[in-house]
Amino acid sequence: MSSAMREIRRAEQRFHTAGEGIETFHSFSYGAHYDPDNIAFGPVTAINTEHIAPGAGYDAHRHSDVEIVTWVLDGVLAHEDSTGAGGEIPPGLAQRLSAGSGVEHTERNASSVEGLTFVQMMLRSDNEGTPEYAQAHVETDLAGLYRAVDVHAPVELRVAVLAEGDVIEMPAAARTLIHVTRGCLVLDHDRLTPGDELRTDEPIGQLRADTATEVLVCLLR
Repeated sequence: MSSAMREIRRAEQRFHTAGEGIETFHSFSYGAHYDPDNIAFGPVTAINTEHIAPGAGYDAHRHSDVEIVTWVLDGVLAHEDSTGAGGEIPPGLAQRLSAGSGVEHTERNASSVEGLTFVQMMLRSDNEGTPEYAQAHVETDLAGLYRAVDVHAPVELRVAVLAEGDVIEMPAAARTLIHVTRGCLVLDHDRLTPGDELRTDEPIGQLRADTATEVLVCLLR
């Protein structure tokens, strides 16, 4: 029988790239940053924190066979893709682009004055056909564990919002990934701050916050 797995990866362990008004922190292997022991967690292959300068961003580029999930932390993201979807994505709106057989998208900072920060996940997709776009509003003004946006992968995506001292019971899952975006999360005797992650196949039980905290949760089936 294999042993249980519980790994905390700190923000300072993330890979870093920068250039042309974009600074990115990568949770998994990316490009020249290769770690054979850190390629994926189940179907999750990327969790990137993107810092985009005013007016900067990514011009049209192509993806296939992945689910691309975007969660804005600060600022407003201007999005366009070849499904015909487009518009501005503010904080609190979870976005999913299912690339299917192939899709192009453009992502830029909607502001010429303010910076933009967002987290973008990529997951191996079960959709091999027509690309799809979806978005879902997530209530972040009240404490709770909220469903984010559905994906074509054996994963449930949640957003945990906690005020200082709040405790949330975590649902059972085969494996769980927790990525802290704001505040300070306490798990047993460990404190997790922005950019820190827990990856585990053990039951988590409770999340507790030392301050106002937001956490992205991947529940793997």
